[in-house]
Amino acid sequence: MKKLIKQILKFGVVGVIATIIDVGLYSLLTDLVGIHYAVSQVISFAISLAFNYWASIKWVFDAKKQTPKEALLLFIGLSIVGLGINELILWIGIDILGFKKYHLLIKLLATGIVMVFNFITRKLFIEKR
Repeated sequence: MKKLIKQILKFGVVGVIATIIDVGLYSLLTDLVGIHYAVSQVISFAISLAFNYWASIKWVFDAKKQTPKEALLLFIGLSIVGLGINELILWIGIDILGFKKYHLLIKLLATGIVMVFNFITRKLFIEKR
């Protein structure tokens, strides 16, 4: 149990940094540069994903279950599913429910939901048992 709690805390630190990268770039691209939120989301997600992969494999999860290439492909695949969930939540909140003014809050909500999805799926599929 101690190991799991320590791992969740490490995942949280990596997640907070990745979220700062993701949300910061998203906000910069959407609000300052004027790029559509869906495009900004993909760009900010991709950059934060690169950091998240490196930090997760090096510090959080014991990924020796697969080769580095397999772990990367699995990490990217799971992250693409997470991106889809993130985009769906943004689309529902902004376009369907009309909360465009609160797009950043919708983004933070989506990020929290996807963070839980990411931990569970990475723990199940990437970490060696």
